Amino acid sequence: MNQIELKEFLDYKANQYELIDFITSDPIQIPHRFKQKEDVEIAGFLTASIAWGNRLSILKSANKMMALMDNAPYDFIINHKKSDLSIFEGFVHRTFNATDLTFFVRSLQNIYKNHQGLENVFSSNNPSLQDTIHDFKSIFFEIDHPQRTLKHVSDPLKGSAAKRLNMFMRWMVRSNTKGVDFGIWKQHSPAQLSIPLDVHTGNIARKLNLIQRKQNDFKTLKELDKKLRKFDPVDPVKYDYALFGLGVFEKF
Repeated sequence: MNQIELKEFLDYKANQYELIDFITSDPIQIPHRFKQKEDVEIAGFLTASIAWGNRLSILKSANKMMALMDNAPYDFIINHKKSDLSIFEGFVHRTFNATDLTFFVRSLQNIYKNHQGLENVFSSNNPSLQDTIHDFKSIFFEIDHPQRTLKHVSDPLKGSAAKRLNMFMRWMVRSNTKGVDFGIWKQHSPAQLSIPLDVHTGNIARKLNLIQRKQNDFKTLKELDKKLRKFDPVDPVKYDYALFGLGVFEKF
C-alpha cells in the first residue's frame, strides 16, 4: 500500500473497532461503571496501571480492586485511614502486589488532598505529554514509598514507551463521541496524545512499515507518533483501535 491507501485502510479499521462493543472485552469497561469524574479517573488509573498480560486476568484484578474499595474508589481514596489499608493484604496481579496497591492508594490520597486531583497533576505547559508523564511520576512518589513500587510507573524520559499511562491519558482526553473513551479532561488536546505502544500495536505497525525499530521503547513511540500525526494531526491516537484490532482480533 502507498501512504494514501494505508491511511484509508487505517481510517477504516479505526472506525470499525472504535465502537461501544469494544468495551465489553477491554479494561476500559472498569471506569465505565462510574459516573462521578473522580471515580472514573481513579478507576481508570488503577486499571491502566495493571493492564498487562491476559485481559481476562486484568479485568478480574481490576474488579477486585474496585470491590476492595467498596466500589466507591474516590470515597475510599479520600477518607481511608491507615488501618483500612490492611484490606489489600493478599492482593496480587502478576508483579503488582498488596504493597504496591497500598502505596498507590496512599499516593492518590496525597494527590487529591494536596494537588487538586489527577487531572491537575497531569496538566502542565510541557510541549509533550511524555514530559508531563515524567513530571507526574515525581509527584506520585513524593511521599515515602517502597522502592519496589517505582517500577510500576513508567518514565518516558528514561526510555519507556509508558504504554499504560499513555492508554490512561487516551481514556481521559479523547472525545466520548463514540462512547468508548471519556473526554473528561479538557486541559489537553487529543492531538498531544501518544499511542499506547505494546506488543500488538508494535508488531502491526512494523508489518505496515509505520516503524522500523524492533524495540517497543520511547524512541519507537516517537517514530510511530510522527507517522500517525501525518495521517491525522488532530486525533492521531484513534489509530490505536486500528492497530490493536488488527493484532488482537484479526491476527493480521
